[in-house]
Amino acid sequence: MLRALTVLSLLFSKSPQPSGGLNITILQPDVPFVPHPHPLPGAASDSKQIIRQFAELDRSTKWKLVDKVQFEGDTYEPEGIVRIGNDRYFVSAGEYIVPTVKYNGTINGTDRTAGEGFAHMIIFDGKGKRIADASISQAKSLEYHNGGIDYDGTYIWATLSQYRPNTTGTLVRMRPDTLVPEPILSVADHQGGAVHDTKSGAVVTLNWGSRKTSIWNGHDKHLAPPKFTQPRAVVRNPSSFIDYQDCKFLGRYELYETRPVMLCSGVADLANTRIGGIAIVDMETMVPLHEVPVTLVSEHGAAMTKNPMDVAVVDGKMRLFFLPDERNSTLYVYEAV
Repeated sequence: MLRALTVLSLLFSKSPQPSGGLNITILQPDVPFVPHPHPLPGAASDSKQIIRQFAELDRSTKWKLVDKVQFEGDTYEPEGIVRIGNDRYFVSAGEYIVPTVKYNGTINGTDRTAGEGFAHMIIFDGKGKRIADASISQAKSLEYHNGGIDYDGTYIWATLSQYRPNTTGTLVRMRPDTLVPEPILSVADHQGGAVHDTKSGAVVTLNWGSRKTSIWNGHDKHLAPPKFTQPRAVVRNPSSFIDYQDCKFLGRYELYETRPVMLCSGVADLANTRIGGIAIVDMETMVPLHEVPVTLVSEHGAAMTKNPMDVAVVDGKMRLFFLPDERNSTLYVYEAV
């Protein structure tokens, strides 16, 4: 276990030393976690081009693999990814020590046991070499599942939740140079993803299967458990196409009447068939404004959109970054032909 290797390498890191008992392993002590000054997020800073190019996609779009990077070490179950600059990938992942077990029915509103595990935030360089691995949940915590993540140029936004529906979660944010999770608010439901609207300050979180979205004021004061913050709004997802796994804030632009939009990817299992897709989604209504299926699979047979996704524009072309496989993960980078 990488966690067992945590030693005094923190003292030699060029990144600020974490606090608050964060359990972190640093594998490249001479390498900063993130470039300084912090780069802007590719999704939001390139959003006009991303939206324009994405609007041209359809079910007949052909995809070209432009890069493939093997990520070093155990990636557990990757859930979210953000690309910060050209040479850093931050991956949220779940390490499951004790699996959940389905009940024969529903008990206390949920359908399975709590299980046990750790939420991780892992940093890789552009060649897939591991820089650091932080366990961002406490031992024995029920909230050890972290989902899709978003980066706003200052913070990475994430959720720590119980790994079962209709339970609890905590919205957190962390600086990429420390990885220390700062609790923002507690939620009386599982939350599997977080997206920060940097224009309004609102934060959108997705519940189990992304069937509902909660909209929060990102500046709400954190209430001590067992108190829960009430969302500003709860919106039902009107789309039955896919369950969103990882989403990125794109901004507000004229093509969609300056409404806040995000790019989301995910999968759904229908009639014993797994389908994948990506969509531009209205953050206030959850209405998909443009969506396309993605039939790509990894070398291990996983749907390409099963787990993390990020997006950026490189040399004028929109690139999608996928990390579909568990435990032994390869980053796949695609452009539309």
